[in-house]
Amino acid sequence: MRCGDQLIAVVGLAFEARIAAGPGVRVICSGNGKHLAASLSRAIAEGATGVVSFGVAGGLSPALQPGTCIIGSAILFETDRINRIDTNDDWSRKLLQTIPGAVRGMLFGVPSPVTHPGAKAALYVKTGAIAVDMESHIVGGVAAAHGLPMAAIRVIADPAARAIPPSALAAMRPNGTTDIAAMIWSMLKRPRDFPAVVRTALDARAARATLVRGRHLLEPGLALSAFQKA
Repeated sequence: MRCGDQLIAVVGLAFEARIAAGPGVRVICSGNGKHLAASLSRAIAEGATGVVSFGVAGGLSPALQPGTCIIGSAILFETDRINRIDTNDDWSRKLLQTIPGAVRGMLFGVPSPVTHPGAKAALYVKTGAIAVDMESHIVGGVAAAHGLPMAAIRVIADPAARAIPPSALAAMRPNGTTDIAAMIWSMLKRPRDFPAVVRTALDARAARATLVRGRHLLEPGLALSAFQKA
């Protein structure tokens, strides 16, 4: 496969990168997203047919349960106003048809996790987006700047009504890997976090299972043929 035939999959976490990896797919793990735009631009310059934002998301719509797959219809983000980046319609529709149980809706991009149910509810009312993540808005902006088709495959890991406990956040390293020791140390200081951490882990397990199933259904190359230019 020529370098220019590859699909770029952008993820935020190391476990998402392991799932997304495969023939014809170049994976960029953004971690905290600090250098994502530059890394993605360099990868695109080396050749790509399209870019997909792939991984977990937080639920904004109260109807979405952990493990629900979202195919992004558009990506919203806020500067001095609410901005919108449309995903590739043909590609998104084919993904929706390919992944059983997937739903289509807008995603909202943020620079840091939205951890509290009240904040999630406020974003849902304000934007109409059904889920939130930290990479899709950057991916969408860079893809649009380079004239490449973009899609988003995001799976709910924390539903709208559930808070993310501080001990779970403590386990997140800037590079997207998990620091189990930091999480345990945090729980020793915050023993009341334990039930919520267990619940968060179960939700994440459901999300991971959906990502794995979806990735297998999309072989080879995350439905590359759906959007290749003539």
